[in-house]
Parts: sequence; C-alpha cells; structure tokens
Amino acid sequence: MSTVLVIEDDKKTALEIEAALVDNGCAVVCAHDGREGLVKAVSGTFDAIVLDRMLPGTLDGIGLLTTLRTAGVQTPVLILSALSAVDERIRGLKAGGDDYLTKPFESLELTARIDVLIRRQYGQAKETVLKVGDLEIDLLTHTARRSGRLLDLLPREFKLLEYLVRHSGQIVTRTMLFEEVWNYRYNEPSNVIDVHISKLRKKVDAAGMPTMIKTMRGSGYMLDASA
Repeated sequence: MSTVLVIEDDKKTALEIEAALVDNGCAVVCAHDGREGLVKAVSGTFDAIVLDRMLPGTLDGIGLLTTLRTAGVQTPVLILSALSAVDERIRGLKAGGDDYLTKPFESLELTARIDVLIRRQYGQAKETVLKVGDLEIDLLTHTARRSGRLLDLLPREFKLLEYLVRHSGQIVTRTMLFEEVWNYRYNEPSNVIDVHISKLRKKVDAAGMPTMIKTMRGSGYMLDASA
C-alpha cells in the first residue's frame, strides 16, 4: 500500500483529498501548515506528497518544497494551487514539484496523477506489449489488435488508445486526455477529444463486438476491461 502525505491548510479540502486517496487504496497522513508538513515530510517515509501552494504562515508551499529538495528529500510532489497562471506553474515545477494541479480539481484526476508519480518513483520495468481482454497493443511496432484483427490507427489514435489501456477500468477526464495525449493545457471547451474518441471507437469496437470504450456521462471515458 502506498502512503501519501497531504499538506493542506483547509481541513475540508484535506478531508476530501484523504477520502479520495483512501478509496484509491492509499494510506494518508495529513498536515495543516508548512512547519508541520516539513517535519513529517523529512522524518516520514512517503511514496508521494500532495502539497498546497498557498499555505499560511512563514513557510508556504514553494518554500517548503525548496527546503525539502535542498535537504535531499526526493519524494515526488503534486502541487495544488488556485493560481493557474503559466508562470506560477513554472515556478512550482522549477522549485522541485513533479506535477501541478489547479483548484478546483476532480478527485479522479488527483488520484490518477498521484498513481503516475508513484509508478514513476519506483521505475516500473518498461513494457513493450499491453493487453486488456482481447485488445493488445505493441509499443515497439505501434500496432494494435483486437481478437487478432489489426486495427488501422493513426498516430494520435494509437497514443489515445495507449493512454486508455494504461488506465483501463478507470474513468479518465477530457482534461487528462487533452494534457497527456495532446500535451496541451485544457483551458476552454473543445470537441477535439469527443471527435477522436468517436473515430477510435469505430475501429476498436467493430460491428458485433462488445463495446470497450465507454462514455461516462458527465465524467469522461473508460476502457472497460471486462468487455
């Protein structure tokens, strides 16, 4: 079980983050100001840290993060902030943050980002073939097959399918897809994701085959591993 330190001064928000992480299978320790968070981050053994950017007192999130990195603590850190300006995100990442998520945020996106940071932390062996049910994708040849049938995918469709396969059984939001597959910040409404999902679904879920790519109304999409 992974252990996550949550450093957040707003106790209601901290409880919501804790609940989401616990539901995702993590153990959680909370701190509510910079000093308390620093002591726990330095003395404890954590797989990841969720850090509020705007902590009260003399030690804010950036100061805490800088102190941690100077002290040699390399635990991956997800910064949470209501400050969405590009220069603020850059400042947080340059201070040693591994990822940056602006408030308000979806709990599903937060837990997904933490999962990525933890996997990266422990350097999982590089996979070359991913399988979900009767769907198989080869990362070396950039080909995909379902029930042995070769899928004629464009490069962007392959990348989109790979992301869905890596998160099979999980709801992925449009924001997550836009940022991870298109490498853009999702700032305004767009139907780009929906158009590409529709085209990909026609190729993966051919006539007569169980539907794997499902639309989760109001949330995003999910690759159903049981299909």
